[in-house]
Amino acid sequence: MFSETYKNMSHEECTELARSIMAILDGWGLSAKQLADLLALPSGTPTRALRRYREDTPFPDDSTLYERVEHIIGISDALRTSYPHNPPMAALWMKQANKRFEGASPVQKIVQDGLQGLMSVRSHVDCSYDWQVNP
Repeated sequence: MFSETYKNMSHEECTELARSIMAILDGWGLSAKQLADLLALPSGTPTRALRRYREDTPFPDDSTLYERVEHIIGISDALRTSYPHNPPMAALWMKQANKRFEGASPVQKIVQDGLQGLMSVRSHVDCSYDWQVNP
């Protein structure tokens, strides 16, 4: 599980991971509340806490959060390989309506369905993940 990998990371690596995840989610255009909900942060997490994750604070050690982080990384990586010469296209794809999600954008699917939404979007863009969960 990803949280086991996290436990073996240095403080600097954990901080960089939080920065990277926040940059990905910012590129997807999520609001502060949507970010907190998607990452399963405690209800009422202040905006300043989100700012700290962008700057110099690692995420809390929470297996639910890191399960979501793993899917965010998987989606981002699959989009990077899908659009290797046009990185802005990945963020655009996340915001475009998609037939697979009944006309909703992948971001809308993720915000609406949380973990299940992340898994659905990841299955759509990452065939190796889809093969693992749907043999």
